[in-house]
Amino acid sequence: MVATTTLPVSKRQIGGVCLGNAIEFYDFVTYAYFAAQIGRTFFPSDTPGLSLLASLATFGVGFLTRPLGAILLGRFADRAGRKPAMLVSFALMGFASLALPLIPSYAAIGIAAPVLVVLCRLIQGFAVGGEVGAATAFLMEAAPINRRGLYTSLQAMSADISALTAGMIGLILSSVMSDAALDAWGWRIALLLGAAIIPVGLLLRRTLVETLHPTAEAADDVPPGISYRRVAIAGVCLVAAATTTNYLLKYMTTYASSTLGMSTQLAFGATVVVGLCGAICAPLAGALSDRIGRRPVMLTPWILLALAVFPCFELLEHQRSAAALYLACAILATASTFASSVFFVVIAESLPQRVRSGALGLIYALAVSVFGGSAQFLVAWLTQLTGSPMTPAWYMIGGVIVGLVAMFALPETAPVKHARTALPDGTPA
Repeated sequence: MVATTTLPVSKRQIGGVCLGNAIEFYDFVTYAYFAAQIGRTFFPSDTPGLSLLASLATFGVGFLTRPLGAILLGRFADRAGRKPAMLVSFALMGFASLALPLIPSYAAIGIAAPVLVVLCRLIQGFAVGGEVGAATAFLMEAAPINRRGLYTSLQAMSADISALTAGMIGLILSSVMSDAALDAWGWRIALLLGAAIIPVGLLLRRTLVETLHPTAEAADDVPPGISYRRVAIAGVCLVAAATTTNYLLKYMTTYASSTLGMSTQLAFGATVVVGLCGAICAPLAGALSDRIGRRPVMLTPWILLALAVFPCFELLEHQRSAAALYLACAILATASTFASSVFFVVIAESLPQRVRSGALGLIYALAVSVFGGSAQFLVAWLTQLTGSPMTPAWYMIGGVIVGLVAMFALPETAPVKHARTALPDGTPA
């Protein structure tokens, strides 16, 4: 029987987890949105495109320490509790996120500037690696059994809200500032705005209750007959596919300006579209998966995504307009988010509580470190090498195919589809 939580978890506490998660991802993805400006600040070069590649490589460095954060903080969360692990990860992210925008440029302090940027990215990666497993485990364990999909999808929703917020800030800054001012200090404002909210998130997280209760019942709170090895392998493939698509969508701002030659202001509009679609679709997908099951909510939009990738990028290549960019981003982001927001629910429900945070965090970190961290750099490099603006489409479709195969290897874990598990009062879930 699947265990349920009887803990008095308030909406404010759920909000605290989501806000903290949003702030952590805001600081992480804002770097990607301002990759071109950060590249010119810390990695100046006379060779066209080289500073961007150096900046994207540094973005990828942040993924190297994610597995380490997942192992250390994830194990800490499985032993000491979800709350202390989330407080540690949040504090580390806060320190690095405040320090990065205060680093002087390469012109001011030379090689020390990029070294300090890399150090901040390593700390951020470590923090995010520990955050995902603990936060996802908390949300699932705090949820009523028939609303696990909805609660867990809030993790994806908060990350999408952070992307939306970062995109809107980038759009506003690019509208009121010149390109020179944006390069000089505009991107620093965007990062500092995220750092300014860190005390609020830290205060909210200190009020959290603890959802880790390693009782005999909680230790066996997964559907019977599940192979953990199969879940781990399929989970890595599934998250790899999702993160490849996700970070390529976040790359659309850089792609629109650097490859398609669109203005910075129009390019930042793409991030707003992607973030808005994700913020809306994630909770809808989670709630729907509670009613009809996880598998149909994953499979249907993912198949639609596979069919839409090439038409969307072909539209962009031929039109190169704001309308084409925003339409393509909306279609791809809607299909991707609707499916991927349910991935973590399935993986979390397939793992026992005693190892849930660490295992989930490690699955996520390994997949993201190998595939997510390299996606933007490889696409930018391959685009320069081939000269083809269709390069992101080929890269994305590869990830979509891997994800589609992995979906069939994962079990159906939704209680509504799994033996109609009863609620504590005896009513069916």
